[in-house]
Amino acid sequence: MAKRAKLVNTILSTSNKKFTFGLLPQLQCRNATHFPATNRPPKLADQISRLLILQRYTAVDNLKFDFSDNLVDAVLVQLKLHPNASLHFFKLASRHQFYKPHAKSYCKIVHILSRARMFDETRFYLSELLELSRNQKPLSLVWDELVAVYREFKFSPTVFDMVLKIYAKKGLVKNALYVFDNMHKCGRVPSLSSCNSLLSNLVKKGDIFTAFSVYDQMNGIGISPDIYTCTIMVNAYCKDGKVDKAEIFIDEIEKMGLELSVVTYHSLINGYVEKKDLKGVERVLRQMKERRISRNVVTFTLLIKGYCMLCKMEEAEKVFREMKEVDEQAYGVLIDGFCQIGKMDDALRIRDEMLRSGFNMNLFICNSLINGYCKVGKISNAEQIVRSMNGWNLKPDSYSYHTLLDGYCRERLMQNAFNLCDEMIRDGIYPTVVTYNTLLKGLCQEGAISDALHLWNLMLKRGLVPNAVGYSTLLDGFLNMGEFEKALVLWKHILARGHTKSRILLNTMLKGFCKMGKMAEAELLFNKMEELGCSPDAITYRTLSDGFCKTGEIEKALETKDAMELQNIPASVESYNSLISGLMKAGKFGRVEDLLNEMHDRELTPNTVTFGALIAGWFKEGLPEKAFKAYFEMREKGLNPNVIIVSSIISGLYKLGRTDDANKLLQKMLDVNLYPDLRRFYSFSNSRTELLDVQKVADSLDGSAAKSIVPNNVLYNIAVAALCKSGKIDDARDVVNYLSLKGFTPDEFTYCTLINGISLAGKVNEAFDLRDEMLIKDLVPNIAVYNALIDGLCKAGNHERALRLFNKLHLKGLAPNVVTYNTLIDGYYKIGKNSEAVQLLKRITEEEILQS
Repeated sequence: MAKRAKLVNTILSTSNKKFTFGLLPQLQCRNATHFPATNRPPKLADQISRLLILQRYTAVDNLKFDFSDNLVDAVLVQLKLHPNASLHFFKLASRHQFYKPHAKSYCKIVHILSRARMFDETRFYLSELLELSRNQKPLSLVWDELVAVYREFKFSPTVFDMVLKIYAKKGLVKNALYVFDNMHKCGRVPSLSSCNSLLSNLVKKGDIFTAFSVYDQMNGIGISPDIYTCTIMVNAYCKDGKVDKAEIFIDEIEKMGLELSVVTYHSLINGYVEKKDLKGVERVLRQMKERRISRNVVTFTLLIKGYCMLCKMEEAEKVFREMKEVDEQAYGVLIDGFCQIGKMDDALRIRDEMLRSGFNMNLFICNSLINGYCKVGKISNAEQIVRSMNGWNLKPDSYSYHTLLDGYCRERLMQNAFNLCDEMIRDGIYPTVVTYNTLLKGLCQEGAISDALHLWNLMLKRGLVPNAVGYSTLLDGFLNMGEFEKALVLWKHILARGHTKSRILLNTMLKGFCKMGKMAEAELLFNKMEELGCSPDAITYRTLSDGFCKTGEIEKALETKDAMELQNIPASVESYNSLISGLMKAGKFGRVEDLLNEMHDRELTPNTVTFGALIAGWFKEGLPEKAFKAYFEMREKGLNPNVIIVSSIISGLYKLGRTDDANKLLQKMLDVNLYPDLRRFYSFSNSRTELLDVQKVADSLDGSAAKSIVPNNVLYNIAVAALCKSGKIDDARDVVNYLSLKGFTPDEFTYCTLINGISLAGKVNEAFDLRDEMLIKDLVPNIAVYNALIDGLCKAGNHERALRLFNKLHLKGLAPNVVTYNTLIDGYYKIGKNSEAVQLLKRITEEEILQS
């Protein structure tokens, strides 16, 4: 039966195809009828034309004839001075089941209708003609036919201008430019209205260069600009980042006697707002006052937006309170400003005030709240906003979903992210390249590179073309996971695909080369950027400088900073932080002071990262007094320490042998506000603080500071190390187990610390068990781990096993260092095996290992 059904389907399919192909030639013949030499078309055309002129439309409908291109054209030529008759006939032809007018007929009807000033009908058929040409015929052929009909009929040039405007309004700027460039060949000049439409769409599409070129051509052929033209050109200058030139342009226009409206000044204000230049905004406001142009709701809203972009929310709200009239947009901008900096309580306060004032929630405000909650990690609140939208008669759009999707990915809730994608599709919003890029970023942040690659291949199978952001995300994922070979293969693929002008991609690979320590390749890529058509930006210079700092090439880092400033790119606080960190590591403290003074002269304020670099550097040099001075200066400036700073202080004190001082601070942090259950493990009640500064630091870690010290692996590892140093090995293991339940993942440092502590406690077999546990978890023990094991074996008197382990190091890809040799030598001396110790000393000399 199944075979029979398949056969029936095949037969039906074949018969349908035969029917279709059999019918098509008949239709084509009827469409392209060419009458014999009886002159029937002219006679038929005359008869139809006479009936239409007499408005005997029913008689025409009852005539038995086939439509053809020749017949339609002949009738339209005869009726060219009778627009209503022409229109009736053209409609009759268009409605015919087996015939559709061709492009030449369209060209005739639009000229006829335009001459009769029937502009709505003209625009309708012009739109149909242009759509026809877009799908079937090149623009040049349609244009040539329009020109030919114009020359044949001697009317109507208005059609050309209408074509220009239709193309411009549809956003088909290439077609519009073709018409603009060819109108003069017909002796016609485009209208100012059409030119404004073209300019506006060019600016919207970001084709600023062409917009300026068109404006110059307008001036060259004598088309004088109006207020609308000037506003468009001000927008063009501002979009191009040349707001100062926009201001000069306004002055020149006003000198020509053209009085500009408040809308033009709003464009200029918005240009300065986008550049975060409030001084420029204030200057424009003064000009408006001098020229007696009143401020309105839009003016104040733009000023609020300017303060919001600079995170000056007090000033923004002050302007808001000064407004005599407020609308939804003003409320929306202020709410969005609070959301951008994570002040959600203030955002809700303004939202509630808006609702009490009788305004309704809108999509922009909902999206701002979703974005704000996602930024501060309150995903459940963001979900609640999405769920509430239906009650406000609103529907989540693509931005709503993608913002929440990004929030899930940031919080590594990838299952929620994929579930949201299913919900999007059910809601009629289909995944785009942006969707895949967001999911790729989430997977790469989780380290799930294989899943990211699977998603990448799925995107390609579904016909989506990856963009620079997608390539950059995947490339960054490989680099962060240390998959350098795969990163280099992908990079070659990117270059082969021609993605050489994407700054984001080039910066990502530059960062990769720096991370690999391949500074020669990084310099080569940097030097090639101009050649590739992509000039370096502030991130490029900072990345290269940071790379040099990390490899100890400080002079090159400073030269990179100087080269950046020669390109009029000022060094940022982040750039100075990288240089200060590099100089501290290199021990060039005099240069650090120079950079700090330079920051002060340029009105750049050191931030938490700056002070963190100073504190870590001074502790490394064994100068705790200077480290504490930097810490207290930071606190005086109102900056709270982060986990890196606290970790640097605690680990620095341990390295200096100030265990009690380190324990004092550690107890302050871990007693703590983090996990109260840990209190029983950290009872350093006998801790005597030797330094007054340590007591001051401990006292300074109040509630506000503790909130900013989000615990991470660094601090947890130091906490584990503190217990091991205090001999509380069992407590250290319990803490690791406890923290693992809270999301802490023990790393190489954790295991090394535990193995060292357990070995010192004489529990060597337990230490080896931990080493095996590392291997099971794909953590590779380093030389420090094996040094601890060898030391434990020597202390337990098992020197033979220690020597066997020493001899196996090369099989594990490790080379013994001075600590390894010293441990064995010390062990042999203690048991009186001096000859073995001397042999090891000779081996140190032969292998040129620095002796202790």
